[in-house]
Amino acid sequence: MSLTLATPHAEAPVPALAPREQETLRHIAAGRTYLQTARHMGLSKHTVDAYLRRIRAKLNINSTAELTRLAVSLGL
Repeated sequence: MSLTLATPHAEAPVPALAPREQETLRHIAAGRTYLQTARHMGLSKHTVDAYLRRIRAKLNINSTAELTRLAVSLGL
């Protein structure tokens, strides 16, 4: 199941996030560090960093605060 986002100011829907990207976003938004997230998901912190870079690129987001706001607004 992928998550498709639509923003009120965008003309086209935002690209979908993969399930593992959604899970990573949920952990980071909950205040976990990259290392804590990696351990919980059974990944390396480099993989968590890669997921977050992909999320930021897909959604054109530059900060963790913006990621967190998005996650909260989506109910993640």
